[in-house]
Amino acid sequence: MSFTTILLLIAYAVIIWYVISRFVPVKGLENLKSDQFKERVNQKSRVLLIDVREPHEYKAGHIPSAVNIPLSQLDHRAKEISSKNDILLYCRSGMRSKQAAKILKKHGIPQMTHLQGGFITWSGPTKKK
Repeated sequence: MSFTTILLLIAYAVIIWYVISRFVPVKGLENLKSDQFKERVNQKSRVLLIDVREPHEYKAGHIPSAVNIPLSQLDHRAKEISSKNDILLYCRSGMRSKQAAKILKKHGIPQMTHLQGGFITWSGPTKKK
């Protein structure tokens, strides 16, 4: 095998790993469509709604009552989140909220819910900051 062939195989393996790690379901993460997610948000009791987008995205429009903890800060701020709450996560399209669930799982949060398709699918009220 030539050096170029080996490099190509490594590149393919990295790409396959990346795609699989992005799209494989996260254990303990419930996927809800916009209407179902809206019902859960409106339950109000023990719900912690977390917007994992960056602050500028949050300020442009977010779900009322959402707390902004960007994915980039989540690992350091995970101690702010109690598993006693019903943890609801969302981002723009659903990818970052899945990554957030993986991070929170490592910090001992066993169950979470995320908005399938993200904020772009949200049909409920929004707030700008």
